[in-house]
Amino acid sequence: MSSIFTKIVNREIPAYIVAEDENYLAFLDIFPLVKGHVLVIPKVEVDNIFDLEDELLQGLHLFAKRIAKAQSKVIPCIRIGMAVIGLEVPHAHIHLVPLNTMGDIDFRKEKLKLSAEELAKIASEIAAAL
Repeated sequence: MSSIFTKIVNREIPAYIVAEDENYLAFLDIFPLVKGHVLVIPKVEVDNIFDLEDELLQGLHLFAKRIAKAQSKVIPCIRIGMAVIGLEVPHAHIHLVPLNTMGDIDFRKEKLKLSAEELAKIASEIAAAL
């Protein structure tokens, strides 16, 4: 069965897409830790990030770097944090989280509930900063 991320890649369900190329996709987490929380995925469905082919893993990180640079231009923060948890969705992914405190990247805290309009605006701003 396809993961929810594969369904996003295939456009079977909507997402607030920030960037895309032939191998990777970046989109907003709809239940973010903080405003501007982005998920970066390879389009190929592989559960464990360390099972990705070396070239794909390297490319994923370079793609994530571009997104993080754009995030830092439009989301007020000290830096962009990166986390790989891999327990929530069986599809390799990187969390890019704007940080002002260490607590901003605490996955145990309650997630934000942003409106569709807020999410669309944030995605548009990050995409424009690329």
